[in-house]
Amino acid sequence: MHIVVSGGAGFLGSHLCETLLDRGDSVTCVDNLVTGREENLSHIRKNPRFTFLTVDVTDRDALDLALGDVPVDAVAHLASAASPPDYHRIPLETLLVGSRGTENMLELADRHGARFILASTSEVYGDPAVHPQREDYWGNVNPTGPRSVYDEAKRYAEAVTTAYGRSRGTNVGIVRIFNTYGPRMRAIDGRVVTSFIAQALNGDSLSIYGDGSQTRSFCYVDDLIRGLIALLDSTETGPVNIGNPAERTVASLAELIVALSGSQSEIEYFPLPIDDPTRRKPNIDLAMRSLQWSPRVGILQGLKQTIAWFASRPEEVRNAAPFLVGGQPDGQSDSPTSDTSLDRLYAEPAA
Repeated sequence: MHIVVSGGAGFLGSHLCETLLDRGDSVTCVDNLVTGREENLSHIRKNPRFTFLTVDVTDRDALDLALGDVPVDAVAHLASAASPPDYHRIPLETLLVGSRGTENMLELADRHGARFILASTSEVYGDPAVHPQREDYWGNVNPTGPRSVYDEAKRYAEAVTTAYGRSRGTNVGIVRIFNTYGPRMRAIDGRVVTSFIAQALNGDSLSIYGDGSQTRSFCYVDDLIRGLIALLDSTETGPVNIGNPAERTVASLAELIVALSGSQSEIEYFPLPIDDPTRRKPNIDLAMRSLQWSPRVGILQGLKQTIAWFASRPEEVRNAAPFLVGGQPDGQSDSPTSDTSLDRLYAEPAA
């Protein structure tokens, strides 16, 4: 198949491009590099079945000109700023890619009779009053709050995707992605896993906003990509939650990252941001039933691999320090906690 991936130079997009190529598909990556990085694609750029186009998907004329008349079998729309620092920096662009960008990618899929999948987000649930979150929950979202540019962009993207499916018969599917982590994330993206890892590796205090009792459910990138491809290959319309239902407090995540990284970092507490969700946990019954998907990578394995990747990029981690709240470096432990004791102290939470 020939698959067009928007946002393909980003964290998730680059992993998706790589996995599709590995299974024999042809891939055209479309990215304007506002938040994506070309280096994420460096290992696949020479693949003859891979094409990279520096194009903004909100510009339909430029998109159509760049793609030309190449047949398209599927479209995966991942283009969007996804971290708070990014969508606060470019709020109008975030709304635009969720609206006009989604419309343009839907038009591309519809014109070719191609399968279209939208990468939506658990943020459409807002600060949920229902726990765990099921796909039939409508959410609790502040439409004018500081997170609204991202939340509402994705909610509109879901609405227009559904409308294309109903009114034009476009072959659409929607995935709601819960917190995902792994290699190729940026140290300054403002997400809790990357911030904690960078602070721990720098020997800085880990910054927890609120009292640390708020929860998240962390899915390793390999599992997430399997879910995306399962949806791509199916006829499921969704929305479908894809995430790891093992719920963990932010405080316990901080403790685990300090231990796994061998750091002596302490933990520092700050006020909770406005509209920050207090609980996050996906109900994945639909994904298990319809896509035969469930996560396989536990938090220990996933964090070890992620920490190792960041440790191999010391300059990026050091350069992130001024952008992260925390103290001055105070060194790292020479005697990290053993794997055995970690397994005992930080057992995988029940799903």
